[in-house]
Amino acid sequence: MSRVSQGAARRRKGAASPASPASPASPAAPDAPAPERGGRAQQKLDTRRRIRDAAWALFTELGYDGTTTKAVAERAEVAAGTVFVHARDKADLLMMVMHDRLAAAVDAAFETLPRKDPLLPQLLHVFQQLFAMYGEQPLVSQAFVKAFPGASGPNGERLNALTFAFLHRIAGLVRDAQARGEVAGDIDPLAAAHNIFALYFAALLSWLSGFATLGAALDPVLKSSLALQYRGLRA
Repeated sequence: MSRVSQGAARRRKGAASPASPASPASPAAPDAPAPERGGRAQQKLDTRRRIRDAAWALFTELGYDGTTTKAVAERAEVAAGTVFVHARDKADLLMMVMHDRLAAAVDAAFETLPRKDPLLPQLLHVFQQLFAMYGEQPLVSQAFVKAFPGASGPNGERLNALTFAFLHRIAGLVRDAQARGEVAGDIDPLAAAHNIFALYFAALLSWLSGFATLGAALDPVLKSSLALQYRGLRA
């Protein structure tokens, strides 16, 4: 090979080839978009938390009727339109703030459940936790109980999903009672759970309608209704 051809070969061999997308030398190689996506997701969660906390603070300070979405946006320090990214309207804001409170109350009730007790005391234990949660802010709770049926916004849908999960947890208690021989084996646990939930909601409505105080709605209204239902479930 001549010196000219050897030099040309060396130049061709040493020439920089285009870097592949996966090459460490490529500027596009670092996975930069992932932290950015994570940052946007965290920012969205933080914004949602600020809106939720602002709505709860105003609902408790001014009442549900006295609170506006504009006031929530100002308290949360976000644009008015940002509120509607996270909630369809004021009723949906109420569903947002109550969802986490209800979820926490349900989890606490089942975590402290007296597992060795019969079904009726277990049910009363669960509903006592929920009534205690409602009693912390009764005016906000009354607005929620009134607005919840038929709630269809994104946060209302989350609450519907939470209710469905709650029904299955109650059905699990009925199923456990069947395994102990306490409840008839031909009872459909989920159907029984629906009946039990209906009695619970009817007791809440007696409080909302002014027929009973919150304490009386739990005992004797709900307690006596559950005792009657329990008699019908017995093996």
